[in-house]
Amino acid sequence: MPRYVAFLRGVSPMNAKMADLKECFEKIGFTDVRTILSSGNVVFTGAKKQESNLAKVIESGMEKYLPRSFPVIVRTTNHLLALLKTDPYSDFHISPEAKRVVTFLSQPHKENLLLPIELDGAKILAMDGAEVFTAYVPHECGPIFMTLIEKTLGKNVTTRTWDTIKKCAAARGWSLTIHPSRSRILASSISAVAAVVSAHYCHVASRLNSSVRVLFNSFRRLGEMHDHQR
Repeated sequence: MPRYVAFLRGVSPMNAKMADLKECFEKIGFTDVRTILSSGNVVFTGAKKQESNLAKVIESGMEKYLPRSFPVIVRTTNHLLALLKTDPYSDFHISPEAKRVVTFLSQPHKENLLLPIELDGAKILAMDGAEVFTAYVPHECGPIFMTLIEKTLGKNVTTRTWDTIKKCAAARGWSLTIHPSRSRILASSISAVAAVVSAHYCHVASRLNSSVRVLFNSFRRLGEMHDHQR
């Protein structure tokens, strides 16, 4: 089954615990659930569906299992890997101290934007479908780049750093597939190992029991000798 990443907008350690988010996704029915950092990034495995439909399922699940819900945008890990491979920032001359962020939209932006758009060291460089690529130099007044992004694209978006996207794309699920012809052999091997372990511990328990009896008898004889001397 496909591997997905749900980007939740507005999540912070103050308003959502990652353990609760993980449990919520598991209750919804997803598997191999992992949270990445504490900014609302949940990686999971689920049935193949349109990303917009998955987002609705997740939002409904949060309303059911959590005190509050968050807007969700979903991407497959394969899509993120392809995005990282293309590296849209490589076409631009970016300052070494600049940070790179990707803004995810639920659907492609309808307006044609004349790019780049710049504000106080933050620059929207490119747009590809429902992703927008921005670079910014950290500002003493805070996240100026978010002001630029929301002014240009609206608030129904969510933004992640390039490094966070790398972490999410790398969070692959683990699965084990056993060919039917080998399943019986594997079951027999497991049973044999279990029998050996059980026999070993029974032998150890038997020897321990014998040692305890010997020790008990020794103390009893010492007690009898002491009583006889008295």
